[in-house]
Amino acid sequence: MDTLHSMRVFVRVIDDGSFTAAAQALDLSTAQVSRLVADLEQQLQARLLHRTTRRLALTETGERYLERCRQILAQVDEAAAEARGAHLTPSGRLRVHTMTGLGLQHLTPLIARYAERHPQVVVELTLAQRTPDLLEDGHDVTIAFARDLPDSQLVAQRLGPVYSVLCAAPSYLAEHGVPQQPGDLQRHRYLRLTDPLYRGQWNFGDEQLDALPAESFQVNVAEALVKAAQAGMGFCLLPSFVASQPLREGRLLRILPQHRLRALSIYALYPSRRFLDAKTRTWVDFLKAELPPLLAADEAVLDDPACWAEAGQLLRHR
Repeated sequence: MDTLHSMRVFVRVIDDGSFTAAAQALDLSTAQVSRLVADLEQQLQARLLHRTTRRLALTETGERYLERCRQILAQVDEAAAEARGAHLTPSGRLRVHTMTGLGLQHLTPLIARYAERHPQVVVELTLAQRTPDLLEDGHDVTIAFARDLPDSQLVAQRLGPVYSVLCAAPSYLAEHGVPQQPGDLQRHRYLRLTDPLYRGQWNFGDEQLDALPAESFQVNVAEALVKAAQAGMGFCLLPSFVASQPLREGRLLRILPQHRLRALSIYALYPSRRFLDAKTRTWVDFLKAELPPLLAADEAVLDDPACWAEAGQLLRHR
């Protein structure tokens, strides 16, 4: 028995004044309407209506039940309208996850601009170094990094590439020298980002380091790694969106600039295309339009010779 349907029929009978009028309005037979009300009474174990050949009258129980039915059906209709509206109008809470560095450097400013366009959306941003389980952790969208995405039920929208580059402070390079080839890195102090994406071999194209330099410091957040490198503790491997600002400002210099490492793609991941609500759809569309130019600007800094470690640069930065 569909209780909500029976409640609607019961309310319609009262509003229209008869089983026959309600049946016509609902495109049902009079017998079907009568049976639905009778089944409702059977389920409730209570009489709702006094029936005569000429009129219907509510029992005291029926009057109370009618008022409750109106309240319940109004809430059901309101919930349905809200759910349908979510497909059309961005509103509600948008839960977004990404890595700390990208969140601080690019996503937070982008969220501010998105919020100006869609003030009815509340963005809840989570910054963490691990990629979450979207369904278990309750995120609507995660911005993830990968070389190749594993098979998944998730929808993936590629947002652009990101590279990693080797950097060190001018003070460190002035004291310890500038590496001229990958093998020279073994003689330098290495500051490591403890992230699964930064483990394993470093591929320099024609040359590959199978044994990484000995570590003198490690940390799990790239921004802290920048601080350590700026303090002259050693060299580090940084993603382009983290490296671009300290390189542009001269706080770090790029070493072995002819090489890029760890080419990855950035993806927006979300659970399903079907019945995608407006806040998720507009956020992903916004990222696809706004994030690639920011990544391209980061890449331009990496390729700027003014940010490379050369003898003249070291003198200028002293």
